[in-house]
Amino acid sequence: MSPSRLKVGLYAFLVTAVFVLASYRLFRRADSAVPSKDQVIIGLMMSGLTSQHYQPERIDDAFSKRVFDLYLKHLDYRKQFLLASDVEQLRRYQSQIDDQVKRGSHEFLDLSTKLMAERTKEMQGLYREILAKPFDFNGEETFQSDFEKAPFPADKAAQRELWRKLLKYETLTRVSEMMEAQEKAKQAKPTGATAAPNAANSAAPTEAEPPRTPAQMEAEARKRVLKYYDEQFEEINDTDASERLAEYANTIANTYDPHTEYFAPKAKEDFDYEMTGRFEGIGATLREKDNLIYIEEIIPGSAAARQGELKKGDALLRVAQGAAEPVSIEGWHTAKAVTLIKGKKGSEVRLTVKKPDGSTKIVSIIRDVVVIDDKYAQSSVITDKGQKIGYLHLPGFYADFSDTGGRNSADDVRKELAKLNAEGVKGVIMDLRFNGGGSLGDAVSMAGLFMESGPMVQVRDGQGRTQVMTDNDPRVQYSGPLVVLVNKYSASASEILAAAVQDYHRGVIMGSTSTYGKGTVQRIFDLDEALPAELSSVKPIGSLKLTTQKFYRVNGGSTQFKGVLSDIVVPDLYSYLDQGEKESDYPLKWDEIQPARYKTWGDAPNLDKLRAASKARVATNPSFKVMDEMVKSMRKRKDETTVSLKLSAYQAEQRESKAISDRYEAAQKTTTALAFSPLSADVRALGGDTVRINRAARFTKGLKKDITIGEAVAVIQDEIKSK
Repeated sequence: MSPSRLKVGLYAFLVTAVFVLASYRLFRRADSAVPSKDQVIIGLMMSGLTSQHYQPERIDDAFSKRVFDLYLKHLDYRKQFLLASDVEQLRRYQSQIDDQVKRGSHEFLDLSTKLMAERTKEMQGLYREILAKPFDFNGEETFQSDFEKAPFPADKAAQRELWRKLLKYETLTRVSEMMEAQEKAKQAKPTGATAAPNAANSAAPTEAEPPRTPAQMEAEARKRVLKYYDEQFEEINDTDASERLAEYANTIANTYDPHTEYFAPKAKEDFDYEMTGRFEGIGATLREKDNLIYIEEIIPGSAAARQGELKKGDALLRVAQGAAEPVSIEGWHTAKAVTLIKGKKGSEVRLTVKKPDGSTKIVSIIRDVVVIDDKYAQSSVITDKGQKIGYLHLPGFYADFSDTGGRNSADDVRKELAKLNAEGVKGVIMDLRFNGGGSLGDAVSMAGLFMESGPMVQVRDGQGRTQVMTDNDPRVQYSGPLVVLVNKYSASASEILAAAVQDYHRGVIMGSTSTYGKGTVQRIFDLDEALPAELSSVKPIGSLKLTTQKFYRVNGGSTQFKGVLSDIVVPDLYSYLDQGEKESDYPLKWDEIQPARYKTWGDAPNLDKLRAASKARVATNPSFKVMDEMVKSMRKRKDETTVSLKLSAYQAEQRESKAISDRYEAAQKTTTALAFSPLSADVRALGGDTVRINRAARFTKGLKKDITIGEAVAVIQDEIKSK
């Protein structure tokens, strides 16, 4: 076993020992009564959080208020169920939750469960009553789509009005989709030909079925909304006491920081559940937030990645199997939604997605098996003005943690750099966009490929002990001009590498204003292993994922919260989003420690000169201009959360959004394609097999008109000229 793995194993053993001792102290009571499973779960979890979290919280009234606020948000995010008077009833426990946790009770949870059960029964009758009558979409009326801005209804009349507007809005969006689909089918239908049914929602006409009238569409839309709510309420009613306790326990954990979580036994099985090459599907990981399921990651080489329209941050609203009727998955848990999304290779799934700016889009994907090679580091050559520029794409910091002979990202990047050097490239672009991180050790080793030995990152634990992680290899695998591309979804290990390159003045960090800002380390502990023998009857009780360490740059600043600021900022379609660690609930804050001792790169790029030249180019680039227009429009739509319930106004907003998107696509088409070509070493390795060569090079297919890569090439050229 390597020293690093031995240290990790010892650390886990010591943590488990602390949990065991804490559990004995907690549960050994004078009357020898056996504690309930609820008491064991909450008590043992709190022992772990108090003893092992990086920044343990005092269990006091401030803690109680945090749990109250966050649980209320999780309990009724849309403010559909609870009345203001119900919230006031619950508020009497606002400063008592800490005391309940200490004594092993949960009166706050019990009352919230009771109130929700009563209101759920009432709302089930209410939505059915409202949906029994047609909606009129011609009047001037608005709906607040940002539920955090809306108050809890003051009384039942206000609650009814909230539900009426919500149901009207959801019906309106479906009617608009049907009308758009029918219009597309009409335009696509050749004269005298039979129109095929629309696969997105079966709303298009056929020879036997004439075009639907708005009234018919409205009736069909209400029917679908009713079906969705019937299914959602069925799931709510099936929630048992153990699931409610798990949600409550997880909320308590979340108040420590966004990455600290409690997993019930079943939830642990679903953790990291993803549609990858292990089975056939679209190739995306999902996450639940605020009653919706969001795209967390697009797996490189997957069907979704190749199709290109599904993006990180999109919310999934409905799922249709080919031409079948869509099924609404709002309010579903991820594990249940996955059963609809995954499927056999070659089959079609149609996803109705809500973009972060509020617009909706139907994305059709033909399921496939993930191409595993596309999850690894890959490189290509871009020829520009007679110069060869290396392009190196790294989708994640992967490693073989089980020592079974698998690949690791640092070694793969070393090999790619060797091949690029053999090609005689004059500069290298390393693409870390959408790279969510991974192996810390690989990030350290990888930084060392671009500079001489030295400290690359500092890791600090909750006791203030700091470990400086150093690359000890004095060899520099690549010494030429370097641009590292990042965006708001570059996180964790990506930020460590980018920060090291920036602190050493080794290259140019380019992209969005900043990276994500996740500068913490988490570990998962099996709580069953911490139970004393006399409590084995309550197993299984689940697992706890908690934050144990924090990353710091060699300059002393944390990557947490702020992320890494780009040296050169270029517009990107995600710049309007409030994304990042600082937008989450209760994130750990930025701070700094003593800098490490390090020596900067001797041939640092002239950032001021490169930044000025890039800014001038971007200002005159037609594609960047339209992108900036799109970003401003998306920001406006995102900020204007009061939406119209008038069909014509809603459709006008959708058309405006689509028009800007169409202009951007048109501008991109006029962009000169980048000249990517495979590496000579790869061509030789594949024996000149053109089919295999094309398959290996297809990762660059969607990058040929990537204007950010194009600007990175220009920055490299500027630096080459300055040498």
